[in-house]
Amino acid sequence: MAFLFGRGKKSPTELVKSTKQLLATFSSGAPAAPVAAAAAAAAADADPGVTKSSEKISANLSAMKLMLYGDGDHEAKPELIEKLVEELFAAELLLDLLRNISKFEFETRKDVAMVFNFLLRRGQHNLAVQYVESHSEVIKLLVEGYEDSDIALNCGMILRECIRHECLNQILLESQDLFFKFFDFVQKTNFDVASDAFATFRQCLTKHKTLSSTFLEQNYDKIIPLYNELIQSPNYVTKRQSLKLLGEILLDKKNYAVMIRYINDPVNLRIMMNLLRVPSKTIQFEAFHVFKVFIANPKKSQPVLDIIVLNRDRLIDFLKTFQSDKDDDQFVEEKNLLLATLSRIEPTTPSSASQPAVDPDPKPQDD
Repeated sequence: MAFLFGRGKKSPTELVKSTKQLLATFSSGAPAAPVAAAAAAAAADADPGVTKSSEKISANLSAMKLMLYGDGDHEAKPELIEKLVEELFAAELLLDLLRNISKFEFETRKDVAMVFNFLLRRGQHNLAVQYVESHSEVIKLLVEGYEDSDIALNCGMILRECIRHECLNQILLESQDLFFKFFDFVQKTNFDVASDAFATFRQCLTKHKTLSSTFLEQNYDKIIPLYNELIQSPNYVTKRQSLKLLGEILLDKKNYAVMIRYINDPVNLRIMMNLLRVPSKTIQFEAFHVFKVFIANPKKSQPVLDIIVLNRDRLIDFLKTFQSDKDDDQFVEEKNLLLATLSRIEPTTPSSASQPAVDPDPKPQDD
């Protein structure tokens, strides 16, 4: 097979063997701390031997990426791809790469993600999927990568590729100590990391609908209080993204049981009514798409009905002028339907609610 490589170029076997040996100079095999990227870089600068190993690893990963993907001057050769894939799994190099990713250079981290994702995209009977299934540390390292801003986006890229496979999505959901970390990750002050974490969070809850609906039902009491914190976050982006995703989840037929439970809780209704009154028109609009489900529900719980009855007239007055300048036929139709539904509700004295559920109405602002 030597004729497939140019003079001086390493074969798949040589690339994998060399990288495996070089990684041994980085550590004794213990996982890298998730916040160690900056410290690792400083240590590498202080140790010429580590620096040289790092450079060689970077060259090897770049060669692997070229072998798998090709480029404008070189087409990927199926024979080399198959051999490299075989060697990667035989040497169990993938886990070693993840354990040390925080110590690599910026471009090398990207190459690790590209190599990993190439393997995860390889059709049925995917060896990479089987590998991740049998090595639970992979998902753990990828999730904990969000704790280090230097590697968060690389780990997120690989993690979302894992989630495309239902069995790997299930591993993450069932590892609740890992999944629930995302309620913190999506609120990180680093915008890029928070946005990437939310993209992963969203995919985890929407990609495989039967799986996620079961998870949401079984963990409702733990998830919803945390989720309600997100939709009331002082961070505009977190609030907007969370509201939009909530509407998507509740309106999905697979999540019917979750939706019914959510819209029959008066706490959730009060939150939505207050979000309708925030200054941001975008937040108002996303809140409207959740609020409408409470009003349209033909079998409202008594506590929810009490709040609606108590606020009926105020809600009607509010909705009549709510975003009246919006040029959206579907929105106008839905708003008119809510007005008609509210008008049919008898303004009788509610059985338990005693105070209006909403705050005073500030002037809406454009986003």
